[in-house]
Amino acid sequence: MQVQEVMLELQAMGTEQRRNVFIRHGVGENFYGVSFASLEVMRKRIKKDHALALQLWATGNHDARLLATKIADPKQMDLGTINLWLPDLDNYIVADAFADLVVKTPYAQALADAWTGSQDEWTGRAGWHLIALLALHEQSLPDAYFEAYLDVIAREIHTRKNRTREGMNNAMIAIGLRDEALQAKAIETARKVGKVHIDHGDTSCKTPDAVPYIIRARALRSVQVA
Repeated sequence: MQVQEVMLELQAMGTEQRRNVFIRHGVGENFYGVSFASLEVMRKRIKKDHALALQLWATGNHDARLLATKIADPKQMDLGTINLWLPDLDNYIVADAFADLVVKTPYAQALADAWTGSQDEWTGRAGWHLIALLALHEQSLPDAYFEAYLDVIAREIHTRKNRTREGMNNAMIAIGLRDEALQAKAIETARKVGKVHIDHGDTSCKTPDAVPYIIRARALRSVQVA
């Protein structure tokens, strides 16, 4: 598909209702309001098209950038492209989608280590989302790797910017879901941290309380395994 063709299709799929939702979630002005379900349909049809992904990202359009993260080839995502895209992050939705792509590259761990220390809200958010994804899916990493991040969360979560703070809370939960030992450490950290305040804007979203969330999710996993 040509980039112009894709952009026309995205524009046609956008709705006023979805645009209003995106505005409430902090998306800027350049977007059509395409649902995640519609983007997934396009992803399945296009499959991987790295050249098209690069063109879509360059449009600056929010919906196009989300689609770009879905059709980009992780094997072709070099550090130059990743570092070129990183400053363009301007809301938590695209930051998470970007991290979902980066975690499939060989650079995921190194970039997580670098980005989690950033004071930029969106770089920090992407970094902590990477930590959450690594905790859930990368079995080769030792518990000590994630314990160090729980220590950072305990020290710094209340000083970080809003959506970075949310990413840290999500990472704490994900680490607690990894195994029994990290569950105990994450719960200890969550109790030390206390209430995490996130401004969700004009939405109905709530910040999950890490302790009960971890306990419930781990119990559900045990039942599913049994």
